[in-house]
Amino acid sequence: MATSATTSDWSSGANQPMKSEYGKIMMWFFLISDALTFSGFLTAYGFMRSRFEMTWPVAEDVFTHFPGLEGDQPLLYVAFMTFILIMSSVTMVLAVNSGHHMKKTATAWWMVFTIIGGAIFLGSQAWEWYHFIMGDKGGVELANTEVWKVANEEGEVLSLSQLVHGMEHGHAANHEETFSTEAVLDAFKANDHVVLQNPGEGHPAMSREASLKALVGAEAIQGANMHHNEYGKQQFANFFFFITGFHGFHVFSGVVLNILLFWNVMLGTYERRKSYLMVEKVGLYWHFVDLVWVFVFTFFYLV
Repeated sequence: MATSATTSDWSSGANQPMKSEYGKIMMWFFLISDALTFSGFLTAYGFMRSRFEMTWPVAEDVFTHFPGLEGDQPLLYVAFMTFILIMSSVTMVLAVNSGHHMKKTATAWWMVFTIIGGAIFLGSQAWEWYHFIMGDKGGVELANTEVWKVANEEGEVLSLSQLVHGMEHGHAANHEETFSTEAVLDAFKANDHVVLQNPGEGHPAMSREASLKALVGAEAIQGANMHHNEYGKQQFANFFFFITGFHGFHVFSGVVLNILLFWNVMLGTYERRKSYLMVEKVGLYWHFVDLVWVFVFTFFYLV
């Protein structure tokens, strides 16, 4: 005789396999599949970087801005973003723990801190994207699509502003000022002490004579998009937009979910259910987002 379904069935949310709740198991399935997706992206990035190892941009030469600080601060702002996201994971742990102890007020406050951390990270990522898109020093794209920097005899990279206006009036970055290819090439030819320098590891430079020959058919570029990348290989910009953008979408989704959780906590929804399990399930997602960023930070920015 067939057995009728009861509330003890695992599919109804009861604790059956490994004493795990159905919703948590489903969340783990989703996170595993998402982890495989991110693994594929980072693996593709690794293969592309190894293929163009000698000309691949060095992250610490690209991400050098920090709000309010003058000069280059390599990876400092990215480290700050990472710290904020990790701390938001700590506050999420405290929110889950407070929920387990049925502490409504404490859970609400820890959720607020988690939401603030996620919002700061998203704002920081938007700021980083802005500077990446607008550009820093500019570069020269040769006829073969390779991008090279302008450098002096000491190996110091010069901005297009410094090249065109001279060291006295030029500056490292001016997002509002653009330069025509003709002006950049004329300034390069007029200055006998500048050469083209590879943006890759070791920064090998051409000779003055080779630099002048390479400028035939070249184009001055500023900033980065899906078609041009002043920092070096175009694939670097494409992976940056895709990987960090995909992760940013996950953070945005997590912030939205946390806001909904906070609203339900304030309404007393989980008090009436006598369970804050939903906070724990969303917490698993938030910890996953933080863990993925650690891998992105390691493989994209540090390695």
